Amino acid sequence: MLWGGNLGALELRSEGGATRLRATFPYGAETELAPGRREVIASRAFADRIEAGEDIHLLSGHDYNKPLASRAAGNLTLADGDDALVIEATIADGTTWARDFLAAHAGGLIRGLSPGFRVDQGGERIERRGNSVLRTIGRAALFELSAVTRPAYSSAQIEARAWETHQHRQPYRGVVHHLNRWRL
Repeated sequence: MLWGGNLGALELRSEGGATRLRATFPYGAETELAPGRREVIASRAFADRIEAGEDIHLLSGHDYNKPLASRAAGNLTLADGDDALVIEATIADGTTWARDFLAAHAGGLIRGLSPGFRVDQGGERIERRGNSVLRTIGRAALFELSAVTRPAYSSAQIEARAWETHQHRQPYRGVVHHLNRWRL
């Protein structure tokens, strides 16, 4: 299992009792996930599930017990373009984990965005480059996006702005457990 994180351009705005989140996950950014193991996610690699209208979640720390938003709940939208995946969500502060996420972000502790996905059959290309390997993901099933502390892709950065004046690969075993997917 390979773990990593992805910094995603993530912007938070407080509006009443909810926070509006906007994030951008850029495609085509190569990163080193481990010594000798590089990876890049190709343009529109997540398009299949997004265009099919499948439910996708925004989570805190890849934990399905800490959902922040979802397409099914109507508070998460995804727009898949050639250059980036754009995420927009409304996060209500009615749960302890949402308040914890917002406080951790405000304190500068959570700045990363990481997609949780499974690579589809034939959806990757592996190239040897001297002593290293480059994995290019061309097609993957996106299940969730998470706010994380340690991202791997430096081009996906979390930002917060105040808008108010007051205060080695696992074999596929089906969707059995969220840890069976690669993390970026």
